Amino acid sequence: MLPMSGVCSKTDPKGWPASAGQDTTWQTVLRRAVRDPIELCRLMDLPASVAAAARVASDNFPVLVPRPYLARICPGNPRNPLLLQILPREAELTAHRGFTTDPVGEAATTRAPGLLWKYQNRVLMVTSGACGVHCRYCFRRHFPYHKSCCDPGVWQPALETIAAERSIHEVILSGGDPLSLGDDRLAALARRLADIPHLRRLRLHTRLPVVVPQRVTAELIAWLRSTRLTTIVVVQVNHAAEIDDEVAAALGRLVDAGVPVMNQSVLLREINDRVDILAELCERLIDIRVIPYYLHQLDPVAGAAHFEVPEATGVKLVEDLRARLPGYAVPKYVRETPGGKCKQPLA
Repeated sequence: MLPMSGVCSKTDPKGWPASAGQDTTWQTVLRRAVRDPIELCRLMDLPASVAAAARVASDNFPVLVPRPYLARICPGNPRNPLLLQILPREAELTAHRGFTTDPVGEAATTRAPGLLWKYQNRVLMVTSGACGVHCRYCFRRHFPYHKSCCDPGVWQPALETIAAERSIHEVILSGGDPLSLGDDRLAALARRLADIPHLRRLRLHTRLPVVVPQRVTAELIAWLRSTRLTTIVVVQVNHAAEIDDEVAAALGRLVDAGVPVMNQSVLLREINDRVDILAELCERLIDIRVIPYYLHQLDPVAGAAHFEVPEATGVKLVEDLRARLPGYAVPKYVRETPGGKCKQPLA
């Protein structure tokens, strides 16, 4: 296994332990997250020029980084692959043709407030506008959360739509991040969904167990296990250095409880666009019993063009992965296109 470059495995130089928050709740960890770009740059020992650019770029998309995630980043290196995912940069302010505020055409798929129906037999509920981290390449960085049913009190229209459409077999909870909600609210929603006879599966797309591993609580596991619906958790890890011992343990608790865990990565320039980095990530995921599911071509969202990797490069990377790894360790390389009936395979 190749070394996980860029990870600080013991302590944070500013006094936040690498196992940050292990004696606190996940809610407390989120409250203590870094939200000021100047503070972020100070904690990471970045030059004043980087801090100035981060302050300007964050006006369009605010900074949010939990301290456990920062504890995995060695300060002083503005090119660190984890830091690049969360650091606002001047390149975000440059407009690029084809990069839009609705890159996968979600506005056209809305069936009720917060309910998106893109693909046959499954729908997506935008359950929260809050995230555990603001990734700078996020395809929903411009999403109109104020128009969605992010308040549990207004989920009813979405639930009625799902109940009326017997062809729907699966509901995907997304956001934001659904795990930004408390387990009592999520359990209540799961009960209401389980009351709809034609539903079979409940999928959660979340980054919180990766950035705040304390989020995998006994209460979370309890309601995931108690529903009659088959529950699946899909996380997002883009680099092996994101998986420290606490993250591995958190995901392991889900797997031990019988909840399948899969990973989706985004192919990102300067972060994971080399075969050795992707191979290390895939092997690390398999070692902790998480299935590499998708490698996504970057969605062309305004403000993220500097992360784009050419498709031809992605195809070659996946071909090289197939030559190195067993088939079960190689993710499917896909792109999402507006109006598409499924994700488009690229390799």
